[in-house]
Amino acid sequence: MSLKFTPLKGLFLASLIFSSTASAQFLPHYLTDKLAIKAPELNKQVLNKALLSMQCATNNGLPSADRLAVIDFSLPSTEKRLWIFDLANHELLLEELVAHGNNTGDKYATDFSNIVGSHQSSIGLFRTQESYFGRHGYSLRLDGLEPGVNDNARERAIVIHAADYVDPEWIERYGRIGRSQGCPAVRPEVVDQVVDNLKDGQFLFTFYPDQNWLESSAFLNCQPQRVAQYVAPFSPSGSRQGS
Repeated sequence: MSLKFTPLKGLFLASLIFSSTASAQFLPHYLTDKLAIKAPELNKQVLNKALLSMQCATNNGLPSADRLAVIDFSLPSTEKRLWIFDLANHELLLEELVAHGNNTGDKYATDFSNIVGSHQSSIGLFRTQESYFGRHGYSLRLDGLEPGVNDNARERAIVIHAADYVDPEWIERYGRIGRSQGCPAVRPEVVDQVVDNLKDGQFLFTFYPDQNWLESSAFLNCQPQRVAQYVAPFSPSGSRQGS
């Protein structure tokens, strides 16, 4: 099968392929190759896992998205480890620094949690929701899709927001950027671009090579019955979609 995406046809063809059982395993690998060219610093296997998880969600109840953000928490906070992709046009929109929680680690992230008050980051697949103005300024709410892994994100107020400690000068001074209370915080200079590109139903995938999660995630291993149950509240007929 030969496919050729164009900017104008990309989303239409993507929707067709995502709904095609015969092509279910083809699209992530095709997109991985396309997007990896734009983001050579992103581990190709991590990108592929993000795309596979996203496809599993859309095949089992969630609407497709225009953009995908990937955070690789296996990288130190001194490196750019947030990527935002335009899926229709196969473009990299942003490559940026991003903070992890102050109880997740120092320079390196090592410990993750879904517990309220833990001040730790969470891994897994998220659906982005509404933007708002809060105590950190322009911010973006996230809903975690994986029970027991990240589904307390909204209750924990895990959001994308700006933070002045996400600054290259911190790296020179402290050997790392600052840390959040679990939020994927970004530089103030880019927060508008990050929120505007990701708000209202895009996907965020945060990765760390946690063996239990890699083996048990319903999205990574695409277990349709579990996934359909997990995404039901966020589907077009669900109560939290667009909340």
